Amino acid sequence: MTSVLVTGGAGYIGSQAVLALMDAGFAPVVLDDLSTGLREAVPPGVPLVVGDVADAALVERALRDHRAGAVMHFAASLIVPESVARPLAYWRNNLAGTLGLLEGCVAAGVRRLVFSSTAAVYGIPEVLPVAEDAPCRPINPYGASKLAAERLIGDAAAAHGLSCVALRYFNVAGADPLGRTGRRRPGATHLIAVACDAALGRRDAVTVFGDDYDTPDGTGVRDYVHVADLATAHVAALRHLLDGGGSATLNCGYGRGHSVLSVLRAVEHAAGRPVPHRIAPRRAGDPPAVIAVADRVRALLGWQPAHDSLDRIVGDALAWEGRLAAPAMRALA
Repeated sequence: MTSVLVTGGAGYIGSQAVLALMDAGFAPVVLDDLSTGLREAVPPGVPLVVGDVADAALVERALRDHRAGAVMHFAASLIVPESVARPLAYWRNNLAGTLGLLEGCVAAGVRRLVFSSTAAVYGIPEVLPVAEDAPCRPINPYGASKLAAERLIGDAAAAHGLSCVALRYFNVAGADPLGRTGRRRPGATHLIAVACDAALGRRDAVTVFGDDYDTPDGTGVRDYVHVADLATAHVAALRHLLDGGGSATLNCGYGRGHSVLSVLRAVEHAAGRPVPHRIAPRRAGDPPAVIAVADRVRALLGWQPAHDSLDRIVGDALAWEGRLAAPAMRALA
């Protein structure tokens, strides 16, 4: 059974990947500083190493102690507007963290890495849908720091014989279909989670940032991918590397876009109640539309999404958020 170090494995996406690894017969080990992740997101029996991924010596010890054969690297800061307000923190976390991880991997002799990247590296694409060979011109510090991390990994791979699959994923949403994990931190920033909060009465309204984009209804368009499908893509990438496959950079999305207003309608349909919203000016760092060309990930990794509909994404997100809300609602009764 291959042991896999999962950095950021106590977070939203990382905890889903831990479950997918367990379901596939791997032995995950979580490395997380718990600054945004939570202990309760780590399944019972999964080792948790608390610490900073930028600490190369800690990474090396964790890899050696648990005899890890590969790494999945999720630990990062990832909120676009926050990256505009706090660029130095984003560069420190996203680039220095990747540097420390790579130093630890090289020292421990671990040469297989699955990297959590982002479609934000593309910035405002000239052509939609956007393919992996499109120019990378990030327009916010989040995307810029992730692109720099990709390039750092590429340099390390050339010098030290690493093999890496970087998954550039689009807008991740939803929750584990079996109800085992999902978004746990309060103060949602992702549209679908925010809309679920509004549908459940946990916020007054959803703020729609911009209704004057050159899109069908004037609101931003994104390619939403279910977090469980994203996790299985990471497992497929790991199998590719373990089977001797080479490095690759792959989009991870469905190739279909949904506007902000269409997402709100989907949440209203799932919740059976209106989701109030208000229009605000555009946010700095937001492109009008980003949709993936996602053929390569399917062809190379054999990835077959199982939850690729907006209604499924919204339904699983709403079910999870309802579970989180239930104890608080009972306490107020």
